[in-house]
Parts: sequence; C-alpha cells; structure tokens
Amino acid sequence: MKYRKLGKTGLDVSVLSFGASSLGSVFRETDDAESVRTVHTAVDMGINLIDVSPYYGLTKAETVLGKAIAGLPRDRFILSTKAGRYGADRFDFSEQRIISSVDESLQRLRTDYIDLLFLHDIEFVPFEQIAEGAFPALDKLKQQGKIRFSGVSGLPLAVFEKSLAYRELDAVLSYCHYSLNDCSLLEVVPLLEQKQVGLVNASPLSMGLLSTRPAADWHPAGAGIREICKKAAEHCAAKGADITKLAVQYSTANDRIPTTLVSTANPDNIRKNIEWATEPIDEELLNEVLTILEPIHNRSWTSGRPEYNTNIVL
Repeated sequence: MKYRKLGKTGLDVSVLSFGASSLGSVFRETDDAESVRTVHTAVDMGINLIDVSPYYGLTKAETVLGKAIAGLPRDRFILSTKAGRYGADRFDFSEQRIISSVDESLQRLRTDYIDLLFLHDIEFVPFEQIAEGAFPALDKLKQQGKIRFSGVSGLPLAVFEKSLAYRELDAVLSYCHYSLNDCSLLEVVPLLEQKQVGLVNASPLSMGLLSTRPAADWHPAGAGIREICKKAAEHCAAKGADITKLAVQYSTANDRIPTTLVSTANPDNIRKNIEWATEPIDEELLNEVLTILEPIHNRSWTSGRPEYNTNIVL
C-alpha cells in the first residue's frame, strides 16, 4: 500500500481508503459480522483512513463501524465522519446541532475523538448557515479535543471554492469528480495545493454508473450519461476485464489525489480492490474506455442550491 500526505494535516493516508457507507445497508442488506471482518481486512492490508457519516443507513453505518474498530488499536486508523446531514432532506448546520452530532457519533463509534470531521453536503443550505453556525462549531470541537481536523464535503466543486474564500480548511471530500468519466476535480486541485488543503476523493465508480448493472433508480445522472457509462463497462466485460478494476487503478494512480474512498461490506471485495491498486494499469484498455466516455467527459448533474450549479451540463 502506498501512502500520501493529506495537505497540511501531517497525516499519511493510504491511497485507497475505506468508505463505510456500505455498512449501513445503503446498497444491499448486509451482515454485521461480515461488515466487521471487512473493516479488519482493510486495516490489516494497509488501509488507514476510514470514512463514515450518521446519514449512512440513518446511523447504522456508524454503529456497525463502532463494533469493528472497538477491536482495533486506535493508532492503526484515521477516523473520519460527518455532521449536518441526517436524511435525504434533513439538514441542520446550526452550531448546537453540529456539536451534539459529534457527541452522538463518538458514542456510536466507541471512541473519544474524531480525526477528521466533514460538514456533509453543504450545498443544500444557504452558505450563511454554514458560516454562522457550523464553522464556529468546528472551532469549538477542536478546542474541546473532540476533533483533530475539519473540512467540508459536497458534490459541486463550487462548494470548496466558496468555503475556502471564507476560511481555512484542513481538508475537503469530493465525490464523482475524479473517475474515468469525470476528472473535473483537477480544476480545483491547484487551489487546494496552494492552500495546503487535504483532498479525499470518493466514488471512483461514479456511484455505480461504471458497471454493467443498471445504476440505482435514485441516481441523479441523466439517461445519456448512464448509457455511455454502461457502454464502457460492457466494452471491458467483452474483453474479459472488469471496469471496477480499471476505475480503482485510474483514481489511485494520480499523486495529486492523496486518497480515494471505496465502499464494500464484503471482505473479498475490499481485498481485491487493495490488490488492484498495486497492479499496473492496462493502458490500452484505459485509452479505449476513455474514448468511449469522451462524449460525457466531465458532465455531471445538479445537487443542492442553484448558485452551486451554474456550470452544469447534463
């Protein structure tokens, strides 16, 4: 496993990190014992960053992860969770709620501190709520020793530019913007590097778009994006390859992207993902897939308030 620096935090993070959303039965019904084994396998094979949220499985993911990490020495992993989003349409970024949310997460996770706290999907509320409520809460939580570092997460890249124009951040979490079909995250990387902000990349499969199976009904991508992503996945399958492997390799290869989150509740799957990240990429297949995906390159979908989605091309 390779490790890279996470901005100015001083943390060395594994290039592949563990997203615990699957432990909340977000994608399928999961077995808690199998989920615990998956976390232990990930850590034993070198993954050291684990990310979760109270939103995933409506607190189930945090609860199951708490069982898993209770059996591990605390210095073997870097723990990241979130606050502010608690349901599909439930957001509360008030100072009091962010602080109480962290206290609740600490209980579920069976630990006394969070290494990294992200404000979850801030594009859904007016920025004033973040500036006046959530940001002061982060400062208080640091002073209390409950969190070590903090940042924001969201889909539109504009949330990072808006936040960094207002205050310093330790890290940001971006998803669906550094994968085979969309590498627009590179547009904000220079700003992050200039300000020494750590970067966590998530969803190298674009939340299931890069698969021969149909994307979930809730997926916000339009029909055109879905169709071409499926075409790329089927091209890989026809050549006896798995687009999942290609996507993981592509997302972890760039030294400017410190770490990429993958999520599973299956020990064999996380083992395969870790092994893939150390193998050389099939350059010929990669070029063929990128050519197929070219018509939708860097195309995304709206998320949150209109002011964050001014440059979206569906």
